[in-house]
Parts: sequence; structure tokens; C-alpha cells
Amino acid sequence: MATTADIRNGLCIKFNHDIYKIVEFLHVKPGKGPAFVRTKLKSLTTGKVLDNTFSAGHKIETVRVETHTFQYLYKEGEDFHFMNNETFEQITLNKNILDAPDLLKEGENVMVQINTETDLPIAVDMPASVILEITYAEPGVKGNTATNATKPATVETGASVNVPLFINEGDKIKIDTATGKYIERV
Repeated sequence: MATTADIRNGLCIKFNHDIYKIVEFLHVKPGKGPAFVRTKLKSLTTGKVLDNTFSAGHKIETVRVETHTFQYLYKEGEDFHFMNNETFEQITLNKNILDAPDLLKEGENVMVQINTETDLPIAVDMPASVILEITYAEPGVKGNTATNATKPATVETGASVNVPLFINEGDKIKIDTATGKYIERV
């Protein structure tokens, strides 16, 4: 058992008969009244995100997880196939476990969290950013905007990303996997 002082991003907990991963948290100490922790929890079985508030000192039940490096192999319908880099064992995960499945490129390494009690994968941590090539982008017309104009572009994985007007087909860009937004041209 842990308390709200142990809450951190990525911690897996048992809550409401389900396993949740803490996506965001904020310790709040108002001027009047007791302190509390405001959290955003993502269900690892359904993928739904919910907001919850824990009072300070509240006991939470953590789930013990091990993290292993897996390589993404291929997609088959809603299922994604991965291979353990150490044991070469292959696993299949559903789309709702992944945070940003449309940004996953074949051969990419991800960190898979496995529940030690059941030996089942419960979460996939993507790299902070990925570098993908633009496969389709309409040409940007100079002078039709004031500042910070963007246009939709399609990357090699099929995802659509808003990019600045100067990005063209064939350019490689860096994308933040947490938000799915353009960072820079590579």
C-alpha cells in the first residue's frame, strides 16, 4: 500500500476494480481546508481517461510492474505485434493499450509494462518523440496568412499532423508522441 505522497506519472494503481495508470497529477494545498491530489487516470483495460481527486494521505493500492524493451513488428487489424528484444518472444496487444498507435513505425522500440502478478502486458510507453517522413502535404502558399499558419500533412504511418507551411512532401519531421504535435523539421 502506498499513499498520495507516492503518486507520480506512470504509476499503475488498482482503483474501482480496474487497473489505472496515472497520466497527470497535481498536489494542491488550498489556503483553507485539507490538502488533496488531483489526478488524471487512464484505464489500462478500456483506455478511458477519468479525473479523480484523492485526499492527502489516502491509501492507494499500487500494481507491481516490470518494464521490458519490445520492438514493434507489424499491425494486423486492431492488433499490434511486438517482440521482446531479450528473449525474442512475441506478444500481441490491442490498439486501446497504446497511447499513440498511429505514430508507431515498424522497427520502433517501445517500453512495455508487464503486471508481475498475472504476467500480462498492461501499458506501452512510447518514446518521447518520433521522426517520420511526410508522404502527402499540400503546397503552402506564401502570403495568405499573418503568422504561425499550419496545414494538415500525412506521415508515413498514415497519421495526420498539422505542420507549418514550409514543410513539403519527403521532409522528415519530429513529432511529440504525447500530444501528436509537430516539433521540428529534421
